[in-house]
Amino acid sequence: MVHNPVERQSWMKRLRTGLGKTRSNLAGLFVGAKIDDALFEELETALLVSDAGVATTGWLLESLRTRVRQRKLTEAAQVREALRELLVELLMPLEQPVDIDRATPLVLMIAGVNGAGKTTSIGKLAHHLQREGKSILLAAGDTFRAAAREQLAEWGARNDVQVIAQAGGDPAAVAFDAVSAGRARQVGVVMVDTAGRLPTQTHLMDELRKIHRVIGKAMPQAPHESLLVLDGNTGQNMLAQVKAFDEAVELTGLIVTKLDGTAKGGALAALAYTRRDRPIPVYFIGVGEGLEDLQAFSAEEFASALID
Repeated sequence: MVHNPVERQSWMKRLRTGLGKTRSNLAGLFVGAKIDDALFEELETALLVSDAGVATTGWLLESLRTRVRQRKLTEAAQVREALRELLVELLMPLEQPVDIDRATPLVLMIAGVNGAGKTTSIGKLAHHLQREGKSILLAAGDTFRAAAREQLAEWGARNDVQVIAQAGGDPAAVAFDAVSAGRARQVGVVMVDTAGRLPTQTHLMDELRKIHRVIGKAMPQAPHESLLVLDGNTGQNMLAQVKAFDEAVELTGLIVTKLDGTAKGGALAALAYTRRDRPIPVYFIGVGEGLEDLQAFSAEEFASALID
């Protein structure tokens, strides 16, 4: 989403800082290291600590050993580069842009557990899409928490975006009204916020399915994207959330937030590995609170920030 090189550089710096804890665990191992079993054991520990998970770590180490053998690598820097390449290959299926022009309005339904940074991400996303020339309508479908409605309204005011809300109303009705209004007004993008919910709260997951259904009644083929916002600090717990929400509404994309100061940067590798049969793209990642702190995910940039 960032088009100029100076902004991209500044973003890379923030990403590197955000993933600093993970990187110091991983990259430090290669400094003056001998390529032996001890190095691979330390690497295994570092990957597990970064929340890459047992299966992903096993796959990475086995693939790395194979590359070291095949290419007859003798220097630690070469092994580090081989690991970076493997990470890029693993993460690549997650790197996909959102097609923001495929419908008018483009309807995004956005879910996530409480505290994942959902409402903030919606505000940042609105800002981005406006920069791409889109008009936006927000639906405050999180009718449980007055604070969530107020927070969304505040984002709306700040970005000069209209927000459709009802106090304590039915979230599905709010979503229906917003999508209908978006169609009538030829708005570029309609974003539907939904109540923060835990996958274990069956009634809330049922309600999510209902919102999804009702949006489809307001506009055939909608929602065009069902997005899940994940807190990057939850590590392996992200996998369980993705599984539960995907079963409820068939997710089309992810937004991973709060990658600032996390030691769990490896969780994204676990996500890529465990979902390799049906990868769900990570459209955006966030490293802070600023409007520019949400950017399109790049496998190359992420792997570099983890290892270089």
